[in-house]
Amino acid sequence: QVQLVESGGGLVQAGGSLRLSCAASGSTFNITTMGWYRQAPGKQRELVASISSGGSTNYADSVKGRFTISRDNAKNTVYLQMNSLKPEDTAVYYCHVFIVALTIRGYWGQGTQVTVSS
Repeated sequence: QVQLVESGGGLVQAGGSLRLSCAASGSTFNITTMGWYRQAPGKQRELVASISSGGSTNYADSVKGRFTISRDNAKNTVYLQMNSLKPEDTAVYYCHVFIVALTIRGYWGQGTQVTVSS
């Protein structure tokens, strides 16, 4: 029983910045990789960035150099700092975490809308 609560989405102009947050609660024992995905209307959901329990990060080529993912293990929270936003970044951003217990399980947040105007 894990719940993910996302926040920080909104409307910004091109070139602006947003910081997304995702806080996990409930049975948060053994959270491993945490990440952010996004989905624009008519498109498939895609990985934006992820961060392992050891701090190793991965980014989509389209956001590399502009976005930064980080985590606060004490708060069971993952962040996505988004700078130099472009209209093509407009999407619903979803938080995702993996938890290792008896089996490996993945959990999704509800998503937060990011809209970038030109």
